Amino acid sequence: MQQYWLRWENWMQQHAPRLLNILHPGVTFEAVESLEKLIGTAMPASFKAFYAIHNGQQKARAGLVDADQLLSVEDITTQWHHWKDLLDAGTFNYHDEPVLSTPDTGIKNDWWNPLWIPFTGDGFGNHLCIDLDPAPEGKRGQVITFWHDDSHRAIVAGSFEEWLQDYLTALEKGEYIFVKKWGIVHKDTFLNYND
Repeated sequence: MQQYWLRWENWMQQHAPRLLNILHPGVTFEAVESLEKLIGTAMPASFKAFYAIHNGQQKARAGLVDADQLLSVEDITTQWHHWKDLLDAGTFNYHDEPVLSTPDTGIKNDWWNPLWIPFTGDGFGNHLCIDLDPAPEGKRGQVITFWHDDSHRAIVAGSFEEWLQDYLTALEKGEYIFVKKWGIVHKDTFLNYND
């Protein structure tokens, strides 16, 4: 994972050095162990190796992932509790029946699943998640979208490492730019952001 962080840090150094200052140091083994105990299963090895170098980013307006925050393990835990509390309260039910999503093949049709682990967030309830409970056609550890007010769930990548490789390649190809107010954003959506 070191090579991935070096690529990302190199991009930041060239395009937005200020972003280097919002990276947390690596997560502790104990913090990851606590997350795994909470969710009842192991996180992918690539996730743990990645977070051992930098535990996400500080809470800041500038996001590292298409304007979204790269969540720390502590923020992942907070977001997980938020969604779990809503699930337990029956928020995702209608007349005692579960509200279902319209997922890509390979994702369960839950509105939210306790084994969808958010690792990015926009502050409005939208996340990229690591799916640790896929449908039979899916793959454990695939990266999926979760939008709080949209029923569609999409597979973004087959694994956390694949997502990371794809994202860094897109950065290096110039598909993303730095916008002071929002952080790293896709160049095609830049017009939607007012610097």
